[in-house]
Amino acid sequence: MNPSTHMIANNMISSLGFNTEEHITAFKESKSGIQAYETLGETFYVSAINENHLKAEWEKLQIKKNCSKLEQLFILSISKTLSQTPISITGEDSLIIFSTTKGNIDGLYKKNNPMVLLGKMANKIRYHFKMVNNPEVISTACISGTLACVIAHRYIQSGKYKNVIVTGGDILSDFTLSGFNSFKALSSKPCKPFDKNRTGVNLGEGVGTILFSSEKQVKNNSITVKGGASTNDANHISGPSRTGDGLFYAIQESMDQAEINADQIGYISAHGTATPYNDEMEAKAFNWAKLQDVPLNSFKGYIGHTLGGAGILEAIAAIESLERNELYTSLGFEDIGVSQPINVLKAYQSKKMNFVLKTASGFGGCNASIVFHKE
Repeated sequence: MNPSTHMIANNMISSLGFNTEEHITAFKESKSGIQAYETLGETFYVSAINENHLKAEWEKLQIKKNCSKLEQLFILSISKTLSQTPISITGEDSLIIFSTTKGNIDGLYKKNNPMVLLGKMANKIRYHFKMVNNPEVISTACISGTLACVIAHRYIQSGKYKNVIVTGGDILSDFTLSGFNSFKALSSKPCKPFDKNRTGVNLGEGVGTILFSSEKQVKNNSITVKGGASTNDANHISGPSRTGDGLFYAIQESMDQAEINADQIGYISAHGTATPYNDEMEAKAFNWAKLQDVPLNSFKGYIGHTLGGAGILEAIAAIESLERNELYTSLGFEDIGVSQPINVLKAYQSKKMNFVLKTASGFGGCNASIVFHKE
C-alpha cells in the first residue's frame, strides 16, 4: 500500500501579507492587493510585495549572506513553514522542489551572475537549510507550482522521500511586464476572471511553500493529496487549446487516481487568468468533466498572476478552503463571459467539503491538476 501524502504546514507571501492567515482574512473581506504601478513609461496594474515589510521580515532572520529579493522571499517562506512543525528536512529522506518561471530575472544586468541560473539559486537555498539531497527545479510555464505538488506526491507515494518541501515564486520585473505587454495580455485595470468585461491579466509577485510528508501529524483535519496529473494539448506556443481537451484529460486522470467522480468535488480553484482564450478553454474543460455546477473561483483578482508561485499559492488557498469549509468570492466577477456554464463564486460561502480540485494551464499547451482530500 502506497503511503499517503499529508499536507503538514504552509506559508503564503504576496501583496496581501507574509503568512497564510493574513491571506485568508483578505479573501474573506474580498480585499485585493492589486494596485497601479508605474514603469516603462506606462501604468500597469500589478500585485507587488511591500518592500518595507519585506526588509523588516528579512532583518528578523539576521542572515548575513547576500541574497536577492527572490532568494529572501524563498528563505522567509520556507522558514515560516518549517517553524510550524518539528519535522526535520536535513536527512536523506527529504527533498526540496522549486517552481519558478523566471527566477532571479532581476540579476540579468549583472555580468556573469551565476544566480540567474535556476539550479544555482536552488542550491544556494538548499545549502542554507542544510539539506542533503540536490534540489529539483520545475519551470514549466504557469503550471510549475501545481506540477511541483504533483511530483512531490509521486515521490512520497513511491517511498523515495518521506518529506518534500515544495516552494514556488516569482518577482515582478520590467522583463516580464514587457513580455506580457507585447502579447497585449495585460489588463489596464484590476482583472476580472471569467467575466464578460475582462480585459486581461494582472501580474503579481509572491512565494508559497508547502511541506508534504508521509508522516501524519495530529490535527483536527488531515489534508492529503489523492491524485494529480499533467498533460499537454500541443496547440500553440502561447495559446491554449480551443476545445479544453488537454485540461480535461488532466482533470479526469486526477479524479481517476483519487477514485472519485465529479459529484464528489466540492470546489475548484481554477487558473482563471482573465484572458479571453484561457477562461473560455477552462470553462469547456470543466463542462467536459461534468464539473460545470461545482463552485469555483480564481485568486488572480486578489494577488495577480504570480507565475511560478501561482500553483502553490492557489493550492494553499484551496487547502485552507477545504480545511475551513469556506469558499471565497472570485474577485472581479460580475457577469458570465464564457460560452459554457460554470458556477463562479460571487460571494463568500460556507460549505462542508471532502474533495477540492486545483487546476493550472500555461504557455506551450501545458496543463496540470491536483485533488486534495480532507479525511
